[in-house]
Amino acid sequence: MYSFSTKFAGSFDEALKRVTEALKAEGFGIITEIDIRETMKKKLGIEKRPYKILGACNPGLANQALEADPDIGLLLPCNVVVREEADGSVTVAFMDPVAVLNLTRAEGVEALAEEVRSRLERVRDAL
Repeated sequence: MYSFSTKFAGSFDEALKRVTEALKAEGFGIITEIDIRETMKKKLGIEKRPYKILGACNPGLANQALEADPDIGLLLPCNVVVREEADGSVTVAFMDPVAVLNLTRAEGVEALAEEVRSRLERVRDAL
């Protein structure tokens, strides 16, 4: 698997707020935000349920990864998806950094990926 997720007991907007706060508590900031619903409406005229991709970055950990392998930037940032399901529930899904960052064989990346996953799991658990 390349991800792990949780159901959020609340609204889409509340999930966005809470996941952003929980990420901040673990040292992550949101450096990109892609509104899939808005993009699909604007570009294709398709109506979708709320769906946002948050590009989360912990600068210190990202720097360590880039020092180990400059091309690892192709695998960054850590994406977090907040989406509304057909039944109105909200799912928050996290890219599994162990699955993704282990695509590189650079020394030290495996331990770094484990640290990032631990932090993201704590974010998931805080929701």
